[in-house]
Amino acid sequence: QVQLVESGGGLVQPGGSLRLSCAASGIIFSITDMAWYRQAPGKQRELVASILRGGSAAYADSVKGRFAISRDNTKNTVDLQMNSLKPEDTAVYYCYALSTLRYPAWGQGTQVTVSA
Repeated sequence: QVQLVESGGGLVQPGGSLRLSCAASGIIFSITDMAWYRQAPGKQRELVASILRGGSAAYADSVKGRFAISRDNTKNTVDLQMNSLKPEDTAVYYCYALSTLRYPAWGQGTQVTVSA
């Protein structure tokens, strides 16, 4: 199995920055792609950013130019640098790992609140 633990969430003012981190443990060799999702109250969980094992990244249009995803395969971590935060970025952010095992892995989530 794979376990994911997020950290770095919190309260930030509009225009501010946060860096989320996700640490993976377990059967690490089974992990291929990783991603950050978010879910706001009353909304579907949405893909924010994804990154392949080789480093290729993709972003939702709403965060392009503001967020950056990165991974360190030697430390088994994936980070999300969030800049120029907006109130609409408020959500619970979840780390995700695609695995060669039967099920993908999800973290428990970390709350990000952007408010003046």
